[in-house]
Amino acid sequence: MTSSHMSKKQDLPPTAWAVLGLLSFPGERTGYELKKWADSSLRFFYWSPAISQIYAELRRLEELGYASSARSGPEEARAKRRYAITAAGREALSGWAADTTEAGPPVLKHGLLLRVWLGHLAEPARLRAMVGEHLERTRQELAAVRDAAQEAAGVPEWAFPALALRWSERQHLAELELGEALLADLAELSPQGGTAGRQAGGDAPTPG
Repeated sequence: MTSSHMSKKQDLPPTAWAVLGLLSFPGERTGYELKKWADSSLRFFYWSPAISQIYAELRRLEELGYASSARSGPEEARAKRRYAITAAGREALSGWAADTTEAGPPVLKHGLLLRVWLGHLAEPARLRAMVGEHLERTRQELAAVRDAAQEAAGVPEWAFPALALRWSERQHLAELELGEALLADLAELSPQGGTAGRQAGGDAPTPG
């Protein structure tokens, strides 16, 4: 691999590695198929890139020689471009996956908790309703995770994705437990707890 390719390899964003990772499993796939798979796998524990991001990364990976593509033949009513990982791409991905560099801490951006943090500006009943809505969405996501895990179960090539989905199932169960505890915490506040702070002064509740 040339020094220029090595430099490009080091500059690849996580999205590129995720797309290349999707290609590392057996078979060739279209960009649309990669997006569907990301939506039913990656999004449960990382995130799912937009279809435009997927195609942008596929072009980048082809330029690097990490992926190849071919258009379908006349036997298909609608021409499709299918992508596959190359030997160079598999070697680069293996190196990245085995890299001992610290992957960094998990990044949590919990929109509901941001609103709870601003609960002194909201009505208590509305806060409790938002938590209830969050719990319902989490239950729906948990069901989707379990469906994906069931599909991956028993397929040797998907043994490690199945482990990630199993972790995601536990994470969603923990999120349900945290949500129920948050409802209990909100119930302990006084009926005016969500509005009393509107006129309150004083320092922020932080140490130091």
